Amino acid sequence: MVGHAALDELRELSVTAGAHIVGEMIQHLNRPDRTTYIGKGKVQEVREAALAAGATVVIFDDELTPSQARNLEEALETKVVDRTGLILDIFSSRARTKEGQLQVELAQLNYRLKRLSGSSTYLSRLGGGIGTRGPGETKLEMDRRKIRHRIATLKGEIEGIRKHRQLHRDKRRRDRSPMVSLVGYTNAGKSTLFRALSGEETLVSSRLFSTLDTLIRKIRVGGNHGVLISDTVGFIRKLPHQLVSAFQATLEEVVQADLILHVVDVSDPERIEKQQTVLAVLEEIGAADQARFTVYNKVDLLGPDDPLPLLKSNEFVVSAVTGEGLEALVKQIVSEVGYRASAPQS
Repeated sequence: MVGHAALDELRELSVTAGAHIVGEMIQHLNRPDRTTYIGKGKVQEVREAALAAGATVVIFDDELTPSQARNLEEALETKVVDRTGLILDIFSSRARTKEGQLQVELAQLNYRLKRLSGSSTYLSRLGGGIGTRGPGETKLEMDRRKIRHRIATLKGEIEGIRKHRQLHRDKRRRDRSPMVSLVGYTNAGKSTLFRALSGEETLVSSRLFSTLDTLIRKIRVGGNHGVLISDTVGFIRKLPHQLVSAFQATLEEVVQADLILHVVDVSDPERIEKQQTVLAVLEEIGAADQARFTVYNKVDLLGPDDPLPLLKSNEFVVSAVTGEGLEALVKQIVSEVGYRASAPQS
């Protein structure tokens, strides 16, 4: 995703975080400027546009270094939020369970710890709004020692969650309940597919990252086989490493799944790039070699002249909304993992 497609996604992320967009710009450079990311001339152009539009925050589609962020705020005389801060902010507003909140706070503190060194003035300019939800001003003003202590505490609590999840996974193995895990780029329709397969009335929204906390439900498929299906957070390009690390306990459900369903929005013109993004995240978390089906969802949104992908044996075209193709998908899920549900215990 480059150029206008990347800008479209940044716009959607910004709106999801609660921003009202008053202007947009693209800068073309061979490499980012070390001091201001976009170069001195562009900084002046952005400053003039922001002042004219009355903008209170400028959002960048990349992770800025602490010095770049400080330099930009001084030059622009407004709050600056980078892509990582924006995504962390959205996650903070989406986390509903205690586990999700712990994981988001850990990611935010790791991110902000880098920005504490010599940044008392920088932090004082953060104010409220986008990029500041989560730990809160009191935690942001902690010295590094206290923040590191909080990070250590959070890691301990999340490790306890990880061990608890492992106990549940061990029990599932004893009960011979195979796990099917849904993954995909954010807004690919995972939650809609989860609802269609499980019959669960889960939240379905067009907003990015509408699902953050992992859902696991047991379903009965083909011959009354018991299969567990899980839905978790959607992936996105430039997914902050802090989030991947913090959500390791949750993502282990994907790593240890018997089958991964990689859900792809077949109507998305950027679907190939987004597929590659998901595969890169699976590689990062150690799930690249898991058994995997590719599920091209939202076929109902294709026009009569839109081409369908050439399908391999482990690829399926479905509509989670209309039910088209779901019967064939379920049949293959049973073929792949159903025997484990009925196999004698070793």
